[in-house]
Amino acid sequence: MTDRSEDNSPSRRAFLKGSLAAGGALAGATMARAEGPDPLITEKQSWAMGTGDGVDATPYGMPIRFEGDVVRRNVGWLTADTISSINFTPIHALDGTITPQGCAFERHHSGAIELSKDDYRLMINGLVDQPLVFTYADLERFPRVTRTFFLECAANTGMEWAGAQLNGAQFTHGMIHNMEYTGVTLRTLLEEAGLAAAGDFKDKWVYVEGADASSNGRSIPMEKALDDCMIAFKANGEALRKEHGYPVRLIVPGWEGNMWVKWLRRIEVTGQAIESREETSKYTDTLEDGTSRKWTWVMDAKSVVTSPSPQSPIKHGHGPLVITGLAWSGRGAITRVDVSIDGGKNWQEARLSSEGQDKALSRFYLDIDWQGEEMLLQSRAMDSSGYVQPTKAQLREVRGLNSVYHNNCIQTWHVYPTGEAENVEVS
Repeated sequence: MTDRSEDNSPSRRAFLKGSLAAGGALAGATMARAEGPDPLITEKQSWAMGTGDGVDATPYGMPIRFEGDVVRRNVGWLTADTISSINFTPIHALDGTITPQGCAFERHHSGAIELSKDDYRLMINGLVDQPLVFTYADLERFPRVTRTFFLECAANTGMEWAGAQLNGAQFTHGMIHNMEYTGVTLRTLLEEAGLAAAGDFKDKWVYVEGADASSNGRSIPMEKALDDCMIAFKANGEALRKEHGYPVRLIVPGWEGNMWVKWLRRIEVTGQAIESREETSKYTDTLEDGTSRKWTWVMDAKSVVTSPSPQSPIKHGHGPLVITGLAWSGRGAITRVDVSIDGGKNWQEARLSSEGQDKALSRFYLDIDWQGEEMLLQSRAMDSSGYVQPTKAQLREVRGLNSVYHNNCIQTWHVYPTGEAENVEVS
């Protein structure tokens, strides 16, 4: 019979070593706080001396007031008016991967409209066998799917092309959210209308537009429309919020957010791209020589450290520190994220919280022991296609300094001995 107390196998030794190291760090932290009685433990507190709120106090649950600063934020000088503007997801204050709807960024071209389910209609026309008009109730009768995807505005990180500009992960990378959508596939509705009239799909498109004043029309190749696009009417298990296109929006996984048309009202099957305002004067990539690339829909692999960061400084002092952030790719799943604490000279592989999902956010963690040294924090994502997130210098070699959209460069935070952090450029 083996005496387990003498088991010196590598796995057991590694476990014990890790446990002792973690225990020592935690013990030190605990001792620092336990030099005398802690009144929050030893004395009765007000919250334990009476009853709290009843179950009907908040019929729709809201965050506790202590988390009141975890909100979307606008940058006033970015746009002339909030009607055609954007606010930013507080990614620095969130963990996990699912974005609560109430924190998920907004981007409007003519404001968020109110459209009831009863008044909602969706038309499919053009090169179809039978033009159709669906009510909201009609859509609910089709077979449903539930899938999780990130949505990223093409202009996310756009202000950083010329150098470090906005001091906070919320503002540099907060034009993104990741939600679980429920609805029907676009393929299902197109097949309901019949596509025999369209003939060969290779040169066919669908043109989609919303019910708001801007309409925000965009052209989508038929191949993508039949692949993974969705017509969504739920997000994170509940109805879409008004600002996210209630009651129905389009989901175009992995592609720029402008194509995810809200308040979706019409889908036209066409023999060519429509070349609308939103895909010609905007949402193209301007190069150094002044020419622009169009049809750059895919959001390439990207990542950012969300904490520590300018809005999430280190407050607990020296010792164990969790570096965490988000990574995503419109070309597949995140397979690896590396983190550098010295501006890209050396890299350490971070731990993914779970296996990467196709076109969805991944959360990464790197656990270190921090003793007040300055850090230049960076993260670098890799996806299932083999793509590696580039530096800003590598992007500039190809696209110069005139671009705004599709900036997926490696971001740098300068962390000071005080624990405060600042947006800097190390390219």
